[in-house]
Amino acid sequence: MYTLIGADGRPYRSADPGALGGHRRLRIYGRLDCPAALRALARGGYVAQRVFFADPATAVAAGYRPCAVCLRAEYRRWKRNGRNPIRVISPFATGRDAVGGSGSDAE
Repeated sequence: MYTLIGADGRPYRSADPGALGGHRRLRIYGRLDCPAALRALARGGYVAQRVFFADPATAVAAGYRPCAVCLRAEYRRWKRNGRNPIRVISPFATGRDAVGGSGSDAE
């Protein structure tokens, strides 16, 4: 059994290994053979933050962004689309803060 991260950001058990790896603290996902991730794993500090996903859609739904090294095209698309295309409306906010973000016009 393998432990993967679901779209809700919570771990679950799976008979299939993850197709993508990620870094929990940095909220980045990428290929398992990513040169940047392999270098970080070789240094040793990355292991405690390592997570796995079944597919890109699940990683994005869990709030992770594509890796700029191994998923260059996806990263460029994510960056071009405002870095966070999903906006959450808070039931506690009012006025211009009602839509997610800092409330700044500089976004």
